[in-house]
Amino acid sequence: MKISASSLRKGNVVDLEGKLYVVLQAQNIHPGKGTPVTQLDMRRISDGVKISERYRTTETVERAVVDDRQYTFLYSDGEGFHFMNPDTYDQLIASPDVIGDAHYYLQDGMPVNLSTHDDVPIAIDLPRLATFEVVDTEPSVKGQTASSSYKPAVLSNGLRTMVPPYIAVGTKIVVLTEDGSYQERAKD
Repeated sequence: MKISASSLRKGNVVDLEGKLYVVLQAQNIHPGKGTPVTQLDMRRISDGVKISERYRTTETVERAVVDDRQYTFLYSDGEGFHFMNPDTYDQLIASPDVIGDAHYYLQDGMPVNLSTHDDVPIAIDLPRLATFEVVDTEPSVKGQTASSSYKPAVLSNGLRTMVPPYIAVGTKIVVLTEDGSYQERAKD
């Protein structure tokens, strides 16, 4: 579907010369004299190459049809990451470069939002919070206050994060999936 270049926004997916690009930044520039232009910073989905393009606001670009749906994560193996549509039970396999660092937070049965184009996964959106168990951390020191001092810990997903001093090995904690930071102790 052809749309005006000036109507593109961050997150839109466009088809340029048969390759899919996600818009990272879109800026409409209106110079004092001359034709207004739209500056687009984009990343090619297939290999991650970033490009920058300028279009006159009257030019059109081909917008790709992207399907955003909720899927359930099943497992990962040598082929990739397997997801299931909970409504139709159809399964999709996403490559490791589409998943990226999100693989640290994927847990069996976790609901995620997958963006697909022609039934090929192109992007993943994780839930905001995830629960993991602390598998290694320093013992707490008696007399240490629970103020703003934090200690390093290793989680069951292999990531390192900083936790309050009262958190011990075996404690389940809730972390933010954006950056892996500690949020709270999990409520059992």
